[in-house]
Amino acid sequence: MATIDGVTALPSPPTDGVTAVEWGPASNSNDLLVSSWDASLRLYDGVQAQLKSKVELPSASLDCCFGASPATAYAAGLDHSLNGVDFETGATSAVGSHDGAVKCVGLGSASQVVSASWDRTLRTWDPRAATPAVACAPLPGKAFTMGIVGHRVVVGTSERHVLLFDLRKLSPGDTSPEQRRASSLKFQTRCIGTSPIPHAVHGACYVLGSIEGRVAVEFVEQDVEHHKFAFKCHRSKAEDGAEVVHPVNAVAFHPVHGTFATGGCDGVVSQWDAVNRKKVATIGDFDTSISALSFSHDGARLAIAASYTFEEGEKDHPPDAIFVRSMADHEVRPKLRK
Repeated sequence: MATIDGVTALPSPPTDGVTAVEWGPASNSNDLLVSSWDASLRLYDGVQAQLKSKVELPSASLDCCFGASPATAYAAGLDHSLNGVDFETGATSAVGSHDGAVKCVGLGSASQVVSASWDRTLRTWDPRAATPAVACAPLPGKAFTMGIVGHRVVVGTSERHVLLFDLRKLSPGDTSPEQRRASSLKFQTRCIGTSPIPHAVHGACYVLGSIEGRVAVEFVEQDVEHHKFAFKCHRSKAEDGAEVVHPVNAVAFHPVHGTFATGGCDGVVSQWDAVNRKKVATIGDFDTSISALSFSHDGARLAIAASYTFEEGEKDHPPDAIFVRSMADHEVRPKLRK
């Protein structure tokens, strides 16, 4: 890989595709969680660049998240299982299961664990209860991606469906979403990011990334939803001058400034300002696709997974790698209007 300023490679990366990276909350802010197809869950000290723990799982993990306590985490299993992990003991426990591969997992308000699956359901769990299962909401397609901020969950499924759920209202007796939408992008949704910082003009927002090399910024409140916009990104030029379109695999919002990063199959990370509709910075080129991104809780660091996502089918590819990039303020702060 070409030298990229401020990038540190983490040791002992996964041996098969990296599916998710997630920084810990303020209580364990140096911790970085990594899930992958090699059926393991890794815990790093992302600041000291050290592997703290590696826990073997029953199957490949398609997503991961930290739990309510610093030493706990959850892994979304290809084998339909949702597993809890205790890094203090190294033990794993079955929280629940779906009828298909669990594609997404996250922690919502009130310590609810939320999972979404290829079985076309979204489920909520209370791991503290004797019977953890709480609610099961039907989805109109296979879950491909999910974003959570507080009580709001945004799910992207097959057939370009997007559903917004309010965890405060989701119960066994009421599993209806607060909104049903169609993606404003023409092709398959690949990733969703939910902003912790409201848009300065239009309020709560989320970002969709698709296989067509486009990103859409959409707004939660329906009376301003018409202000949504989309733009091209992660495109390059072939030797003959033709434009090459790369899927957008990952999106992560900066927790302080509300700008967001996208990662594509072009091996590039770009930082965007949704308010002023400008690109802020570009980081790259990595040797292969960017499969996952996560900002630390203070926004000072960005975790980057460089991992081939098989957009060109089976072929030789660089080994999987996890990098931590220290972010300068000018790379994440919104652009001033001229």
